[in-house]
Amino acid sequence: MRALTGRWGQLSTMQRREARTGLLFVLPWLIGLVVFTAYPIIASIYLSFTSYTIVQSPKWIGLDNYKTMFTADPSFLLSVSNSLIYALLAVPLSLIVSLGLALLLNMKTAGIGVYRTLFYLPSLVPPVAGTIIFVVLLNPQGGLVNVVLQALGMTPPGWFTDPAWAKPALVMLSLWRVGEGALIFLAGLQDIPASLLEAAAIDGASAFQRFRRITLPLLTPVILFNLVMSVIYSFQVFTQALVVGGTTGQPLESTLMFMVLIYRNAFRYFKLGYASALAVLLFIVIMTLTLVIFRSAKLWVFYEGDNN
Repeated sequence: MRALTGRWGQLSTMQRREARTGLLFVLPWLIGLVVFTAYPIIASIYLSFTSYTIVQSPKWIGLDNYKTMFTADPSFLLSVSNSLIYALLAVPLSLIVSLGLALLLNMKTAGIGVYRTLFYLPSLVPPVAGTIIFVVLLNPQGGLVNVVLQALGMTPPGWFTDPAWAKPALVMLSLWRVGEGALIFLAGLQDIPASLLEAAAIDGASAFQRFRRITLPLLTPVILFNLVMSVIYSFQVFTQALVVGGTTGQPLESTLMFMVLIYRNAFRYFKLGYASALAVLLFIVIMTLTLVIFRSAKLWVFYEGDNN
């Protein structure tokens, strides 16, 4: 504190004025950070060790919420399983589809800007509206997708009415917003020096060899970003699962994702202490996975200046 006071005293009048102006512009962001991020996190950590039902004051119960989570709540393990399966399917599929789409949108053809806009537009649709549209398209009673499958002589699945197809249908729904990742990949593709690709082509490298040896390695920083964002999003999927299956995860709890379980305990059963414990666990899991991905990045992420 004395060091900060001493440094402030050494500043000139102009420097102090600039410092005050800078702090004034940053102040709204700092207030938002404290009120809407820091305080909710600290409050959730505290409430996770309490029994809190809104109508009663929080009562300290120690680790009881966490013990209940692992030993007395069958919905916990089911929601964890559903979220893991969803993430294992949705994350790689979204990366592959968005990368393939970005490669197509990177082609030098007439009107390519229109296609880029069209593929991004679904990302602007509110999640609830997008999910409802998807449910209508997959409706067993006259949905467009099922009508087309029947016209082709195929028996359409139950989609959101069959537990075996509910999670794959949610994964398909996650591709509705694949345009965001595609545009990020597109930015990465356009940042790759054209001279490297032209030199490889002159040396006789095929299109696949250029993609494998030049494009893909230089695109790994963008893949890292999209991977982290996809993992975070996949474990926090909520709106789509809630619209499709409600708080019970219909059909037969096959769409009961972890975020839906948190919502159900907080706003249906009013067990805010237990819901806070679930939220803290989710935060720890996502943070751990993110750190593991960043640690592994040393092995597979390359930059233009790397000798590898």
